[in-house]
Amino acid sequence: QVQLVESGGGSVQAGGSLRLSCARSRVSRYTYSRACMGWFRQAPGKEREAVATIYSDDSTYYAASVKGRFTISQDSAKNTVYLQMNSLEPEDTAVYYCAADVWSSRGACATLRGSDFNYWGQGTQVTVSS
Repeated sequence: QVQLVESGGGSVQAGGSLRLSCARSRVSRYTYSRACMGWFRQAPGKEREAVATIYSDDSTYYAASVKGRFTISQDSAKNTVYLQMNSLEPEDTAVYYCAADVWSSRGACATLRGSDFNYWGQGTQVTVSS
């Protein structure tokens, strides 16, 4: 069973940085060989939105609102996915979720479609003050 645990959230002033981590359980050596990993966020009163995704070959995809400020990466040896967030803005305030689509493709990963993801973490709060 795939399990995802996020960490690294917190409070920061506008212009600051945070790095989120997502530890994923090791089910078998092939579990993530075709996986798309993603970060999503949900602000109070708003719908969940995609932030960034990364395919098993390390191809990355970003929402327009974070491109150039956020970087998604993964360390397969550590079974961890990261989201480096720089130049944070108050509008980035949300609960951030890590998600996994373990049977994906590069094309599907590029769509940042949340409905494709079948495993989700519990979320970590990010608060950016002005």
